[in-house]
Amino acid sequence: MKPEDFFDEIKGKGAGIKMTKQIKTVLIIAAVVIALMMANPFVKVGAGERGVVLNFGAVQDKILDEGLHLRIPVMQQVILMDVKVQKSQTDASAASEDIQETRSTIALNYHVQQDKVNWVYQNIGIQFKERLIDPAVQEVVKAVTARYSAVDLITKRDTVREEIKALMKERLIAYGIIVDDFAIVDFQFSAQFAQAIESKQTAEQFALKAKRDLDRIKIEGEQKIVSAKAEAESLRLQKMNVSSDLIKLRQIEATMKAIEKWDGQLPKVTSGAVPFIDVKSFD
Repeated sequence: MKPEDFFDEIKGKGAGIKMTKQIKTVLIIAAVVIALMMANPFVKVGAGERGVVLNFGAVQDKILDEGLHLRIPVMQQVILMDVKVQKSQTDASAASEDIQETRSTIALNYHVQQDKVNWVYQNIGIQFKERLIDPAVQEVVKAVTARYSAVDLITKRDTVREEIKALMKERLIAYGIIVDDFAIVDFQFSAQFAQAIESKQTAEQFALKAKRDLDRIKIEGEQKIVSAKAEAESLRLQKMNVSSDLIKLRQIEATMKAIEKWDGQLPKVTSGAVPFIDVKSFD
């Protein structure tokens, strides 16, 4: 072998060794990247959400806002909590002050307090509607309903609603839940009480009609009395104005009417008397 061929062979082996190291480096980097991707070190917190950070299962004070965040694989876990306004609808039964059974459907709009999502997750969990809100609705509705009679629950519905809403706010804020709005979607009594209310309304309508009729008759009677009094007063005034001159004037008017109607001929058959006209009465 020639010397130059020997050196060329050595150079070729060195280049091969160098290329092999580069390939290994690329493969290692690729493996690390793939491992990181499989470990999913990135966490996306969407709109209306907050991230609760767990280190080996322990809840941390740090809360992740909306956006993309980096976590430590294996060590850290992020739980997403919804902080948007949510709706809860609960059926509640209670008894009024006068022991009338009521059934209602309560609609509650609420949201989790953003800076307390970690506390809520740690102490209540994500099932806070079933564990906290529904029982609170039942208890508060029973407490408020017991303060009012059945009739007041109907006539003072807005007052009852506001009182339940205030108590719900006070009750849930201690658990990191904020009440945004409250509504009584449906409110019903027993069939017997509903029938009694309907009968009462019918009786009140009849009583109102009877009162209106009585008022109308009373007004008509008063109008007749006033009319009669006016007529009597008119007759009284006429009698007060009657004088001898007025009587004489009425006689003259009657005589003049008789003359106007006379055709100038005497009756063919008479009793012998000639109609008498008192000429002096014209003086």
